[in-house]
Amino acid sequence: MLTKLRGKILVVDDDETIRLVVSAILEQEGHMVSHVQNGQEAIMVARLGWPDVILTDVIMPVMDGFELVSRLKADPTTAHIPTIVMTSLGDSSARHRALSAGAEDFVTKPADEAELLTRVSNHLRLRDYYNRIVETNHGLEREIRQRTDSLVGANLETIFTLCRAMEYKDADTGTHLQRISQYSRLLAEATGMDAAFIDCLTQATPMHDIGKIGVPDAILTKPGPLNPAEWEVMRAHCEMGERLLAGSSSPYLRMGALIARNHHENWDGSGYPDGISGEDIPLPARIMSICDRYDALRSARPYKPALEHAQVMHILLSGDGRSDPAHLDPDLLAAFSRHALRFDEVFRHYRQLDECSAP
Repeated sequence: MLTKLRGKILVVDDDETIRLVVSAILEQEGHMVSHVQNGQEAIMVARLGWPDVILTDVIMPVMDGFELVSRLKADPTTAHIPTIVMTSLGDSSARHRALSAGAEDFVTKPADEAELLTRVSNHLRLRDYYNRIVETNHGLEREIRQRTDSLVGANLETIFTLCRAMEYKDADTGTHLQRISQYSRLLAEATGMDAAFIDCLTQATPMHDIGKIGVPDAILTKPGPLNPAEWEVMRAHCEMGERLLAGSSSPYLRMGALIARNHHENWDGSGYPDGISGEDIPLPARIMSICDRYDALRSARPYKPALEHAQVMHILLSGDGRSDPAHLDPDLLAAFSRHALRFDEVFRHYRQLDECSAP
């Protein structure tokens, strides 16, 4: 035997007697009932999400039943509410018109108690099935999203581990990758980038030097200046990094490839490997260029000591003979300058982590 379902029923009719009679029949069966006298009032109640089923007359002032049904079905917030139209026994044209407008069912008027309760019960049951399907779909969506997030996280962790392996070949084995990631987030936020771009950039920037995995250790760790032949080998890490990352369906790897190839390009066209300039340089690479230079100047290398924040700011904003502000996107450099103290905070935070983890 089917379990009886109790629901919230909205009765719409301009005739008070009919409203009261229909409400009494439904209430005796255990349903909660509210009633209004025209379609306009019904829409206001329906948009509150209250009724499980709507019973409506056809001929009413202000807004009739046909317009009510049409508006309910055109509104995504109310389209799912089953609507039963009450018509006189011989009014087949009204029934066809109501069904064409989107009504789910109809009952004869004056109301036959058994027919009314049966039709309401059937639509409550369909509504219950609908709610269960929606709940199940939401659960499946959550599960798929969780599994997708877990897979993305695992993939990014693998990428980050590979980048760390490359970093151990280089001179800096500390928190360079984490710092670069946070710098890029700060600069992208400071320039109003959207959340999707910022997320992708934050994950992609640690891949910028992955091409150095193909550079001999003797060149990477050389304490003095590189000779021309060694410098050519070093410069090739940009193109090698792009080849390692290109062709992927992952947006993180695609952005990583852009950054790997272009992060040594200069705004004035004096960079490498292609000598492109201005906005021809992809935006992620222009952001990376500032972040990478800031961190490189602040970090000790075999060929140079670490510099303090104030010294680095002077070099980036005024130049030092080797670095020139003309190398950097002027708008990004201005945003960086406005938020420079936050970059210093990031560097100090991760330096403390390095010191705590040092043997």
